[in-house]
Amino acid sequence: MNPSEWFSEVSDELWPGQCFSLKVKNVLHEERSKYQHIKIVQSESHGVVLILDGIIQCTERDEFAYQEMISFLPLCCHPNPQRVLIVGGGDGGVAREVAKHPSVTEVHQVEIDERVVELSKQFLPFMACGFDSPKLRLTIGDGFEYMKQHEGAFDVIITDSSDPIGPAESLFRESYFELVKRALKPNGIICSQGGSFWLDAGHVRETLDYCRKHFPRVTYGLAAVPSYPTGQIGFFNASLNPETKFSEPSRTFSDEEVDRMGLRYYTTDVHRAAFTLPRFAAKALNP
Repeated sequence: MNPSEWFSEVSDELWPGQCFSLKVKNVLHEERSKYQHIKIVQSESHGVVLILDGIIQCTERDEFAYQEMISFLPLCCHPNPQRVLIVGGGDGGVAREVAKHPSVTEVHQVEIDERVVELSKQFLPFMACGFDSPKLRLTIGDGFEYMKQHEGAFDVIITDSSDPIGPAESLFRESYFELVKRALKPNGIICSQGGSFWLDAGHVRETLDYCRKHFPRVTYGLAAVPSYPTGQIGFFNASLNPETKFSEPSRTFSDEEVDRMGLRYYTTDVHRAAFTLPRFAAKALNP
């Protein structure tokens, strides 16, 4: 096989000694924006793939698992999530899912790289359709500055970031959780991309500990996403309400409601199961 026909996700920093590869039909677009290298390819088995700085962000085949879980885990744990902020998520997938929730009336999104938004609209319309929601207000800018200007403004804040290197590194530090806390309303909830304990349980635990310094309720949930390293991705979930029980959602959906919203991964049962960790992971991540 000609190596040029394959894309291999190689990172000695994030997942040393292993990589995930996809056979590529053709490269749809490639450029370097002001912030990062952007590549979009048509793959043989996973449809259209968005790659930032050499790391797969989403594939057409399985993106819905990630988008639904990072959105509905926090939304369904809040009793009435009306005003939601998305930090990142330039492909539009999280906006697409958040707008589906019946209680949500406003979706505010701040994305630093406008080229990701523009290219997603062109090449990933199945995700970028999230930008078409009348609930959405999109701001191109810095998420840190945006939250500093909107203290006490949101019921739920979702951080859809890339991995903790490059532009997204600051989103995994203690100062970020302190800032997010100030942008929440009383009893607000956050959810952030949390990496995989299979790759670096120490880093996941460190980030959870940063979060625990600012929130009384913090936990880690799981989703299966085959195109991510190890096939699993986690989410940091935290609440300002000490009574929040993440494994028991405040809002549950019937099968008819799930189908009406077009959900393909998230259900109330999947929500509950997401917070049941393998024993070794629970021991590694919990205090």
